[in-house]
Amino acid sequence: MSILSQPYFHNEAAAYQFVESRLWPSGPVCPHCGGVDRISPMRGNSTRMGVYKCYDCRKPFTVKIGTIFESSHIKMRLWLQAIFLIASSKKGISSNQLHRTLGITLKSAWFMSHRIREAMKDGSADPLGGEGSTVEVDETFVGRKEGRKKAKAGYAHKNAVFSLVERSGKVRSFHVADVTAETLKPIIKKQMSEKSKLMTDDAGQYRILGKVSETHETVAHMHKEYVRGEVHTNTVEGFFSIFKRGIYGTYQHVSEHHLQRYATEFDFRYNNRQALGVEDAERAENLLRGAKGRRLMYKTPHQ
Repeated sequence: MSILSQPYFHNEAAAYQFVESRLWPSGPVCPHCGGVDRISPMRGNSTRMGVYKCYDCRKPFTVKIGTIFESSHIKMRLWLQAIFLIASSKKGISSNQLHRTLGITLKSAWFMSHRIREAMKDGSADPLGGEGSTVEVDETFVGRKEGRKKAKAGYAHKNAVFSLVERSGKVRSFHVADVTAETLKPIIKKQMSEKSKLMTDDAGQYRILGKVSETHETVAHMHKEYVRGEVHTNTVEGFFSIFKRGIYGTYQHVSEHHLQRYATEFDFRYNNRQALGVEDAERAENLLRGAKGRRLMYKTPHQ
């Protein structure tokens, strides 16, 4: 049976129960006072779906408060459908497609997709790699900076995305203002264990990085060297291939203002990929668990 036949994709009560079981695995928690003991569902005929009352602080609440769902009038079952579609689409799904598939307005679909990207953020502070691990780093360029004409040579007019990928592990991507050593070195030092083996190409910024790991090896792309034994950047370039196919093929245009959110989206799917044993349904549930504490307002600045 198709997973899309599950009751929580079609029945509002089942959708709320599904979300509550993931965000409140030990039972309801009052978002106002933190109480867990004196809580009961409200059952009046005029009561909204999923409302509970805390008898410690005497305030009503739902599982939506303090999450990406807060203040949304879109049905919870449609939220779950959107989460599954975005989580399972390798190259993403456009707001226009969500608008047509879910039967909601384009503006709602656009805001919904950004709220879902907010839930995709990786809250881990642990550095990538470690002793015996290899981390590849590289940059790519997408779109065009606002107000910039196409440069005659180089990528000065494009938006830069810098990524670190641990082989057989996770990726972290960052929209950066430039790709100078001064900009990239602090990111590498913070995001990568210095015990990792660092692999880069021979671009100038990597030649002058200085000491950031115990081992730093390069491949000479400018001399058409792409692999030398275990020294290569093919893993991070493979990630960029998926990222750019999504940006240009699915989204077509991404503003510089929101580029970091899109990078976060592709990071999430890569970090919850099938090769790491995560199937579509589990990936969607991991995304849903990230909804807690991630409320996004319409006018919230990009992060």
